Amino acid sequence: MAMRMGSVCLSGWVGFVCAPLSRDFVLLRVLLVQETDRQSVADGEGSTRGVASPDKIGIVARGGGGARISGVLILSPLCRRKNALKKIAPLMLALILAVGLAVIATTPPRPLDESAPPTKFSAERAMRDVERIAREPHASGSPALADLRGYLAGRLSELGLEVREQSGSFPEEARATLSARSGEQRATIPLVNIIGILPGTDRTLPALALMAHYDGVYGSPAAADDGAGVASILEVLRALQSEGPRRRDVIVVLTDGEEAGLNGAHRFFDAAPEAARIAAIVNLEARGGGGRANLFQTSAGNGEIARLWSETAPHPAGTSLATFIYSVLPNDTDLTVALPDGMVAWNFAFIGRSGLYHSPLASAKALDRGSLQQMGEQTLGLARSLATSQALPEAAPDIVFFDVYGLFAVHYPVWFGWVMLAIGFVGYALPLVRARGLRAFAGGAGATLALLAGVAGALYLLNLLSGADAPVNYYDRLAAIPRLQAIALCVAIAGLLLAGLRSRPGPWAEAGRVFPVFVAALAFQSLAPVAAYVLTIPLALGGAVALARACGLSGVMHWPAALVAGLVGGYALFFGFLLMQAVGPTMPMSVVLPLAMVVIAFAPFDVSRHRAPRAMLAGGLIALAVGLAMWVRLDPLAQSVAVYSEQRAAIVRH
Repeated sequence: MAMRMGSVCLSGWVGFVCAPLSRDFVLLRVLLVQETDRQSVADGEGSTRGVASPDKIGIVARGGGGARISGVLILSPLCRRKNALKKIAPLMLALILAVGLAVIATTPPRPLDESAPPTKFSAERAMRDVERIAREPHASGSPALADLRGYLAGRLSELGLEVREQSGSFPEEARATLSARSGEQRATIPLVNIIGILPGTDRTLPALALMAHYDGVYGSPAAADDGAGVASILEVLRALQSEGPRRRDVIVVLTDGEEAGLNGAHRFFDAAPEAARIAAIVNLEARGGGGRANLFQTSAGNGEIARLWSETAPHPAGTSLATFIYSVLPNDTDLTVALPDGMVAWNFAFIGRSGLYHSPLASAKALDRGSLQQMGEQTLGLARSLATSQALPEAAPDIVFFDVYGLFAVHYPVWFGWVMLAIGFVGYALPLVRARGLRAFAGGAGATLALLAGVAGALYLLNLLSGADAPVNYYDRLAAIPRLQAIALCVAIAGLLLAGLRSRPGPWAEAGRVFPVFVAALAFQSLAPVAAYVLTIPLALGGAVALARACGLSGVMHWPAALVAGLVGGYALFFGFLLMQAVGPTMPMSVVLPLAMVVIAFAPFDVSRHRAPRAMLAGGLIALAVGLAMWVRLDPLAQSVAVYSEQRAAIVRH
């Protein structure tokens, strides 16, 4: 016997009773699954077979006695919208959470004003010194630097320090660099460091040093590089003095000649008697005019060093990944000269507003006060602890450390990365025991590989299109970083949209999508364990969600999966933002690493619907990326470019 059923709005489970037709029929439930080709559900003595589509479900019901009912349940537009909203709500929550956390993570803390307690670091108090330092350009050997030197020596004396100058002269190579920048040929250029000592109660103890360079490049007010570092040290000294006596001496080293080859640092650590007393040092730097003040370098064996930072920083900013990346880059600061002496060390810098690096526009007004606040309060936290403690940190095995959206810091031993990889492996592998799907696994893995390779290749080509196919002005490329970041974001989103067109739900497909990232995590954990956390933690969280679904909790795991996706996605956005600031002008392809984090986080979500609109959106984003690349290529030289760079000098001459 057959029965035709009318239009019914379905949401979740649909029940119908056929007892009036036959006592052999029982209450049957049909699960609405719009994305599968066939769905079978059994309940009690009856069973159903159905063919699902976005608009209707065909049902065949069989009773315990063999009787048969067939029908078609037509979904109303309102029902379809409700079910679509129910499916997309966790994904939307994840996206909103990710964007919100990324904004929090990339925003420096609020600067404290001059009414802040005297024991607190106040960016507004420090700004008074920044304004004086950045009153005019002050390159090494200039009259302006001599005037500034007198001001800084006076400030240190006011704060109770014993002050002296260490004099010398620049070597020939550095003198040639300075002369080329200024256009002046001088037989000798004086090199003068400023050294101050804030006495402690036990002057036999090894000393703590706070170091920054007070010279700037020719033509730049140098409010950030390194006016912010010098002003931070002065405000830290004021706060320390307000707390009373300290156990050990604090030595202040304000170096000259950093911008011409670390000359002042070499002079100090080679010849100053104070250098032999230093056992711990904090160096402050900048490459830009704002952004997070990151701990980007430590001395070797940083287990105790990183733990102390994490415990003392009010708004921590720093990662062991950053220290690893910096260790393989050909960059130097004054701290480079100090590290061979075996002292424990921390190096802080901010690199946001990159166009202001060595720029004539790097004024006190252009400096991000939040960056100054974060730099100073992290320095004060360390200085307070180090200056008052009986013992200093010692070298210990390196650990993994990172701040969590700038709110607090986490650290753990490197071996724990293997535990997280094991959790991820079990979580993704266990569901595969109950089904077979090698083709889905291979398809998922291929989609991820295609995504990562495609995005990397597209960014490489777009970087060439933006002007990197020919010699470029380094400072002009720094000024273009916000547009380069936008290009990377457009390409990454377009890649995800296109990859989602072929995605399929199911544990085998999900495991396949994650598999290439798992292999990369194994390599990271083996070769660079302090940097592997960006993959091992997402794998552990994603594996835990997958394991919970395999254990029968799939009905309640939508929101936990959304939470994991939001947390990991937010960190991936923040991480990609920082990567582009650091190496974007030369290596935009590096964003495939945070993109791999996104693959893990959003693997549980079925995003294969609405193919045509998604393809159109991806095409629009790629077109926008091409347009941005052409804008960067054709844009005139930025006004922020250093005045001594060849292209800027040529414009001035003509």
